[in-house]
Amino acid sequence: MSEPLPYRVAVVTGATSGIGRATVVKLCEMGLTVHAVGRDDASLQELSELCGAIPVRADVRDTAAIVQQLSGVDVDILVNNAGILSTRAAFHEIEPSEIDAMIDINLKAPMHLTRAFLPGMVERKRGHLVYLGSSGGRAPFPSMGAYGPSKAGLSLFCDNLRCDLLGTSVRVSEIVPGRVQTDLYRTAIAEQQAQALLYDGYRPIQPNHIAAIIANVIELPIFVDVARIEVFPTDQATGGGSMVKFQE
Repeated sequence: MSEPLPYRVAVVTGATSGIGRATVVKLCEMGLTVHAVGRDDASLQELSELCGAIPVRADVRDTAAIVQQLSGVDVDILVNNAGILSTRAAFHEIEPSEIDAMIDINLKAPMHLTRAFLPGMVERKRGHLVYLGSSGGRAPFPSMGAYGPSKAGLSLFCDNLRCDLLGTSVRVSEIVPGRVQTDLYRTAIAEQQAQALLYDGYRPIQPNHIAAIIANVIELPIFVDVARIEVFPTDQATGGGSMVKFQE
C-alpha cells in the first residue's frame, strides 16, 4: 500500500487544454485540491464541473492576479505547464512581438510564479515544482530560434533551483516531451495543416500520458526527486525531428 501524499494543494497553469487539462484531471483524481489557471471562462467552468478543480481566470503573465486569487492558499505543487509556440519561421523573419511573447510565457511567467509561491514551500519544507520543458529546448530545430532558447532557459532555471533548494525538501522536476498531440501549434500552423503534418500517420504522445508521468513523479517519496525526464514517441528520433510513418 502506497504512503499518503504529503501534498494537499496544486496549481496548474495552461489548464484549459492539452497537457494542462489532463494534469488537472489526474491530480484531482489523486485527491488533491487543484487550482486551474487559464483564460477561458467556459473551459475552466467545464473543467470544474468535470473534476472539481477550482477556476483561476488569469493570463499566466499576470502574476499579481494569480497570487491575489490564491491569497491564503498554501500551494504544495506548482505545475508550470502554460507555453506557446506562436510562430514557426526563420529567426530573421520572426516578428519582434513573437519573440517577446514566447520568452514572457515560456520562461518569465514560470520564474515569476515560482518566486511568488516558493517562499511558502521553503518555509513549510514541503513542495514540488514541476515544469513542462520541450525537446526543442534540448536540441536545435529549424524555425524555433525563439521557442528553443525559451525552453532551454527554463531547463537551466530548474538546475539552478535545485542548487538553491538543497535541504528544503522542495523538489524540482522538468518533464521534457517530444511530440505530443496538443494545441501548441495552433497559431504557428493552420489547424488542418498541423494535423496532417504533425500527427496523421504517426503515433504521437497524448496529453494523458504526460499527466500520468507527472503524477508518478509526484507520488514518489519526498526524498526522491526526478530531476528531468525526457519522453518521446517511439517513432520520433530523440536527437531531432525525424519521424517515421506508422505502418500496420
